[in-house]
Order: sequence, then structure tokens, then C-alpha cells
Amino acid sequence: MKIRQRRGRTYRGTLGRIGALIFLIAVLSIGGWLYAMRWAPARSEFPMQGISVSEANGPLDWRTVRARHADFAYVLASAGAGRRDHLFAANWSGARDAGLRYGAAHLFNLCDRAVDQATLFVATVPRDNAALPPVVRLDFSPNCIRRPGRDKLLSELNTFLNLIEKHVGQRAVIHVSKAFEMEYRISAGIYRTLWLEGNFFKPDYAGRPWVMWTASDMRHLDGIDGPVEWDVVAP
Repeated sequence: MKIRQRRGRTYRGTLGRIGALIFLIAVLSIGGWLYAMRWAPARSEFPMQGISVSEANGPLDWRTVRARHADFAYVLASAGAGRRDHLFAANWSGARDAGLRYGAAHLFNLCDRAVDQATLFVATVPRDNAALPPVVRLDFSPNCIRRPGRDKLLSELNTFLNLIEKHVGQRAVIHVSKAFEMEYRISAGIYRTLWLEGNFFKPDYAGRPWVMWTASDMRHLDGIDGPVEWDVVAP
């Protein structure tokens, strides 16, 4: 009888320790998630910080965003050859009126001709001498399985860049994902300001130093529903 009692106490003790461990893991997970939601690189290291937004972020309260220490905003203008971001005009004017530096971005699509993509971008983004340099974002899309050769891609990108740079009067910034860079070595083929990405850790996947870094794609700010991309500029 005593043996059974001891076994019962041992069993309950083991269950208690397992329950306590599960509770501790849950608390740590929630704490880590809450920390990640508010994390940003130190201002002492990166004084200039801002956001990238699109219609996926919904309507923004731009003055609140500015008050929460965003210095600039890149606003998606177009994607491929056939899609305008339907909140581009509102975001463009909202960022400007709130006193942020602002610029336009285009999501390049491997399945569309560069000329057609540039035509859409030029028709969407107004000439504005106060705007930041335009950004072309390079990443693979699940909606496009085409993979042109590197020489063909570099030629198409140069066509796109030449057309939009003539329109805005500034050289563009290349925002390239790790997967895209590994496949096409963009940093070695086109010399433009480089923008890389990597949550919480400084990226090192390009062949030369970056100037901009998407440090987090899960930061939460007052004035924006849901997570937003948080970007920094190298000092």
C-alpha cells in the first residue's frame, strides 16, 4: 500500500513538473513575441529609421506613425505590369503631409516585361523633387514560376531602372531578398544602393555593403493595424 502511495506521489510530482515547464515555455514564448513586436535597432547605431507599407497594411494614421519616431516611409506604388496599389495615393500624400520623408516602391515581376512594368510605375508615381529615390523590390513570387537566365534578367532590370530613373530624376535603390540574391547575384551585376533584409540580425548575403536594412517585418506601431516592415539606414 505504501509503495502505491509513493508511486502516486511520484507520478503527481512528475505531472506537476511537466506542467510547470509547459507554463514557463508559454510565458517565455509570449514574452519573446511581445518583445519582437516592439523591437527596433538602437537609435544610437541607426539614427534614421522608418517603414515600408502597402495596401496590405490598410489605412494608416500617419500623424500617429510620425509621432512614434518613424523618419521616413516607402510606399508600394505598383507590382508587375498590371497592378497599382490602391492605397498608394493616400499613403503618398499621408506620409508627406505628416512630415515624413517618403518614396515609392515597385515590386518587380519576372513574368512581365520590364518596359510594361516601368510604364505602370511612371503612370502611377508623380514627379516630386522632395521624394526619396525609388525602390525596386526583387523577390520570387508564387504567382510566377518563370526563371530567366541571369544575363536576360540583368538586361531587363537595367531597362526598367533606366526608364524610371529618367522619370524621377534619381538613381533607384535595389531591395533584394536573400533567395533572389543567391539565385542571380544582383549586387555583382547592377551597381545601385543596396537594401537587404533579415529579422533582428544584420544581413550579409550580398557581395558588397548594404545601405538599407529591413530589420523586422513584425513590428507593431500605434496608427497601423497589424505588423509593419521596420527599416533602417546605415549611418
